[in-house]
Amino acid sequence: MDLSKIVSISGKPGLYVVKSQAIGRLIVESVLDGKCAPAFARDRMSSLEEISIFSTDDDRPLKEVFMMIHDKMGDKVDFDFKKASNEELREKFAFVMPDYDEEAVYPSDMKKVFAWYQMLNDKGLLDFTVEEEKSDAETSAEASTEKE
Repeated sequence: MDLSKIVSISGKPGLYVVKSQAIGRLIVESVLDGKCAPAFARDRMSSLEEISIFSTDDDRPLKEVFMMIHDKMGDKVDFDFKKASNEELREKFAFVMPDYDEEAVYPSDMKKVFAWYQMLNDKGLLDFTVEEEKSDAETSAEASTEKE
């Protein structure tokens, strides 16, 4: 799962897919409505690849959290995260990621993670089979190396 081309832009709703680069700006496409727009160097952008969630041990990359959501809930988040109470959000997030840092991860963060997961999964931008295929390829490469 490659989240490096998906960005969040501060002050703009939703997520964006980076389509191309130009001098001093990126051309991004909204995941919500598919419209393209420029994003300038002054805009605060965060690649989802760089975002992690605080845990009691090491911070977990967002893609790992998405994998945990997929493993526990499948393709659809099994509750209405938009209308959920803070307690329900904490309960569901603890179900998905039991070791999250309860003091550092706020309900608004949890809601955003669930919303991003659902939005990206609905648009087919999350691929959960890539990691498994890499493992299989590495295994077969190791096996062929051992034979030589």
